Amino acid sequence: MNTTTSYHQISNTIWNIANHLRGGWKAYEYQDVILPLTVLKRLDAVLEPTKQKVLEKYNELAGKVKTENLRILCRITRYNFYNISPYTFKKLLEEPTHIARNLSKYIDGFSPNVKDIFEKFEFHRQLERLQGSNILYLILQEFDKIDLHPERVPNHIIGLAFEDLIRRFAEQSNETAGEHYTPRDVVRLMAALIFTGEEKELSKPGKVITIYDPACGTGGMLSVGSDYVKNNINPEIKTYLFGQELNPVTYAICKADILLQNEDKDPDGIKGGDKEHDKASTLSNDQHSDKKFDYIISNPPYGVEWKKDKEAVEREAERGFAGRFGAGLPRISDGQFLFIQHAIYKFRPKEEGGSRAAIITNGSPLFTGDAGSGESEIRRWILENDLLEAIIALPEQLFFNTGIATYVWIFSNKKKEERKGKIQLIDARNIKTQLRRNLGKKRYEISEENAKEIIKLYSEFKENEKCKIFPTTEFGYREITIQRPLRLKFEITEEAINRLKENEVFINDRPSKKKGEKGEAENKTWQELRAEIYKILESMLGQVYMSRAKFLEKIEAEIKNRGFKLKKQIAKIIWQEIGERNEEAEICYDEKCNPESDKELKDYERVPLDRDIYDYFEKEVKPYAPDAWIDETVRDEKDGKVGIVGYEIPFTRYFYKYEPPRDISQIEEEISQLEIEINELLKKL
Repeated sequence: MNTTTSYHQISNTIWNIANHLRGGWKAYEYQDVILPLTVLKRLDAVLEPTKQKVLEKYNELAGKVKTENLRILCRITRYNFYNISPYTFKKLLEEPTHIARNLSKYIDGFSPNVKDIFEKFEFHRQLERLQGSNILYLILQEFDKIDLHPERVPNHIIGLAFEDLIRRFAEQSNETAGEHYTPRDVVRLMAALIFTGEEKELSKPGKVITIYDPACGTGGMLSVGSDYVKNNINPEIKTYLFGQELNPVTYAICKADILLQNEDKDPDGIKGGDKEHDKASTLSNDQHSDKKFDYIISNPPYGVEWKKDKEAVEREAERGFAGRFGAGLPRISDGQFLFIQHAIYKFRPKEEGGSRAAIITNGSPLFTGDAGSGESEIRRWILENDLLEAIIALPEQLFFNTGIATYVWIFSNKKKEERKGKIQLIDARNIKTQLRRNLGKKRYEISEENAKEIIKLYSEFKENEKCKIFPTTEFGYREITIQRPLRLKFEITEEAINRLKENEVFINDRPSKKKGEKGEAENKTWQELRAEIYKILESMLGQVYMSRAKFLEKIEAEIKNRGFKLKKQIAKIIWQEIGERNEEAEICYDEKCNPESDKELKDYERVPLDRDIYDYFEKEVKPYAPDAWIDETVRDEKDGKVGIVGYEIPFTRYFYKYEPPRDISQIEEEISQLEIEINELLKKL
């Protein structure tokens, strides 16, 4: 029986059990009953073979060992949990009238780490609703027919079944289906990518590694990562799994999955799941703050704002690189770069073996943000510190809840010699296999053959049609500000004078802030001066000045002849309202005889980091704007040089293929054919 059929059989059977809740529960509430009972059935199947021995040992220890010291029972179960109640699924069904009460006792008999799982499910609330009804008996009866023992249903199969159920329940309740997990075909690819090239080190006898996911969902990435190393590299390797998850339900499923794997897995490595999100969020509350990890694999939320974590994140950012967000903060609407920085912060130092990470993002982190922005500064930090190995563009319509373009970023602080100072871009957008039927928005999968092709492109590290290799500086630039001089023409018209008369500052009758007679005198003087300015301008109707200096010289002379003095503020209002931009006018100069810049003509040029900005300016700008100059007051905060350094990765540009338009005669022929078809249809009408 193949993997797909197996997990579909399980999820279909469990999905059908949910129909017993119809009428008493709304569709979106089904999962609150079904998912905890699925976990319970799985736990029950695991403990059943050792149930009697555990009870015998427990009775032997009664009164001799404190409850908190009962971990000795784990030696019998060979798992990190146990149950000391006399109940099993089958025994619960023997007393239909007390089934809810006995089920509660059964759950209470588990070790604390399992009881925590059911607390996160808030299953006690569902038991209260099920109390006194016949539905609970019917549901348990149906669950008892399913064999979920690990020997018959491996962990990766039950994981797929859980994820399929979550997707279906989410679709029923109009939630974002699949937001809590990543398709297993993608996870397997990520695991292969992160461990490729590590085989020699991972094959060492007695090797122990840690794997971490800061947004672990149902734990799929952790489980698949662990299984990949054991199945493909070293069967004897010990893998310790760590994660943090915000959602209580997916946290509970993840913790149960880790518990069920084997006795060397510590379920306490999975943190979070609190109803108060600020306590569970990885960004605001790192519950593994004292740990570094060997491998990090994650699909953090993208396009999701981090407003709830804002205060804590900004507080940590103030610590600089002593904290997790020293490189900068992205815009509040998208926290992907926060998770990326968090992951890199979790790297072991290179001298302690270093670390690697595989993280999925959408396209935004590649290019969002101008030079100097938070996003650009984070990219700059990553690339200038040579922490990025590769980016792989995945096919669209690969995920359950979105059809948009996604990318796998491979980070490392222990690059091999041939990869140092370089970034590998792999275009895997067309390496895909179409599904026989869609799963949500998922139309394609990465088959085993597809994955092999992608891994080959990555591991060979050779340029070809689907693989490009660049130095890290390829993606950097220095943005220089280009200024051009202000040139104004002054043509005195009724329209120009009316613009001045509508200026709010100019028409204010009481501009003086002084009180009393002195203030009244100043306001009266201003009103008289304004009237004289109107007269002067009206006397100049039809005159044209191509020089601001000569225009102001004329105005100031006329005002002086009338016994007034023209302040700079008033003169500025006059020339701003009367003047109009004109390329043939003289340049406007300031008091120091420097040309004034025209704000409307200000422009920016991105100069590649390997080019001199002045040489670039002379060759690329000056021939087209002879009067332009580089604004040397705009400098980079870090290196102090002219221009602001920015980084972006325009991935698709490097793989763009020009397709010439079709021949015009072919298009005309198609149009003619369509006209004939339309006429035929009209005749029938």
